Amino acid sequence: MAKDTESGKIILEFLNQGKYVAAVCHGPAALLSAEKLQPGLLKDRKITAYSNLEERLAFRMNNIPYRLEDELKKAGAVFKTSAIPFVSHIEKDGLFITGQNPMAAGPAAKTLLDSLA
Repeated sequence: MAKDTESGKIILEFLNQGKYVAAVCHGPAALLSAEKLQPGLLKDRKITAYSNLEERLAFRMNNIPYRLEDELKKAGAVFKTSAIPFVSHIEKDGLFITGQNPMAAGPAAKTLLDSLA
């Protein structure tokens, strides 16, 4: 997702039309493709995703091509996480709604629906 140009284009199209972009767990990796097409897009945006600590605790740290948390930070995002790994945590910043892990899927969906209402 981080390298898929089409995902990046769709995200930018949604944002340009004033539509929300929501992603959970590793899904915010797609935001990196949009960032590549429009540098500065994520600068100072509060974003969450599956954290480095969660990758480590799930024994997946050595099985991933990059650390999503690190890449989002490099892109200028203000990366936020819950104090306790694997519990629900979401961030909403403008048109971005992100959830930290699978536990955040329901709350992220509710936030999106509430935002659309």
